[in-house]
Amino acid sequence: MDDSCLKVLLEHLPVFWWEVDEPWQVLERGGGAFADTATGQRFLDRLRQELSVPGHPPEEGRWQTRFDGRTFDISWPLDDNRAHSRTHGLAVEVHAHAEAPRRYAAFANLVDLAPAAAFIRDCHGRYLWANHAYAHLYGTVPQQLVGKYIEDFDAPAEADQFRALDQQVLVRGTPVRHTLGYRRPDGSAGRAVGHRFPVRDNAQTCVAGIYVDITDHVRATVQRQEAEENLRALRDHSGLPCALLSANGRVVEASAAAAELFHLSLPDLVGRRAHTLLAPESDLDRLHRRWNRLIARRTRRVETSAVLVDTQGLQRRAQLHLTTIGHSAARARHVWAVVTHQSLAHETHPSLTAAQIRILSLLAEGSSNGDIATSLKLSRQTVDYHLSRLRQLLGAATRPALVARAYVLGILAPCAWPPRSATAAHPLSTA
Repeated sequence: MDDSCLKVLLEHLPVFWWEVDEPWQVLERGGGAFADTATGQRFLDRLRQELSVPGHPPEEGRWQTRFDGRTFDISWPLDDNRAHSRTHGLAVEVHAHAEAPRRYAAFANLVDLAPAAAFIRDCHGRYLWANHAYAHLYGTVPQQLVGKYIEDFDAPAEADQFRALDQQVLVRGTPVRHTLGYRRPDGSAGRAVGHRFPVRDNAQTCVAGIYVDITDHVRATVQRQEAEENLRALRDHSGLPCALLSANGRVVEASAAAAELFHLSLPDLVGRRAHTLLAPESDLDRLHRRWNRLIARRTRRVETSAVLVDTQGLQRRAQLHLTTIGHSAARARHVWAVVTHQSLAHETHPSLTAAQIRILSLLAEGSSNGDIATSLKLSRQTVDYHLSRLRQLLGAATRPALVARAYVLGILAPCAWPPRSATAAHPLSTA
């Protein structure tokens, strides 16, 4: 059978033959292993890379290679025409039933579709197998990785590092934990952590690796740490009395300003129940209802007021801003409480009536006794009596002093006009 008959026969078989000259210019090629010439050219480019590795071709001129997920037996050369600067070769595909069982098959089948990135390389740094997650790290698909070398996808410095790590696994024969830095397809930096370990394939020891991408986890951790640092700085250096309360009202964290407000050391304040820091008054029921709404997540924030009492028994009215933390649980686990305004500390005085607070509001507005009487539909004598009684209760000898005491004791809201009660539920309320 002449050469033409042989070539026609090979066109129907899973083989590939070629003839190249000394500078690797393809003179002729054929066979039925590849559907197009481009794939055949890529196969020859692969062989050229392998031949550049020391030890290739082996003395017997035969070895096995993987290409696009397929295994080929290579015969090199079939004959020696060096005098004519020509070299012949033949590649025969090894079918699955003829292949030796792959020891890594169970590993490959397990992680092929797993989110963890996994690969297997031979001792020369050539990819034998990779899953989709690993190929995605390089913005490609497994078929484009298999048969290529580390240098085809990684920068020279990184490729040298990865080759050294592979050699460490091959020499020691034990797994190595490794953190992998890589460049994402969008140009951003990525990080993955995992292990590399030895596996056996076709009687040779190879390196397998499995990695989990931790880029988003690391970024989220850094952002959380930064947020916690900013929150601690705000808590410790803003001068605002603030505390983190648990759902049952226990102090979990607190600022130095909060401890100072109650004349306590910071360790003594942390762990206390919040209700022990409040003076008993009629508004406590309303504060309790608002707290329950926060914990039940019917609202996220509340602005209210309460009378705080320190360890010396002195009281002060404070404006409180309460905000829940997080959204995950059905019930809020923590609430930040911030004191935005506070009155001067004072000894306990009898609670004022709604009429007395209304008189103080009108007095602070600049109304005369007669104007107050007309506005409230009271007699002049009744207004005079209330003002005299208020001067006794608040320890103020004059009308200006009475107004000043009403503000510093937290009876009137410090940032409202017209003047109104500090405990009013609505900004325009005067009661």
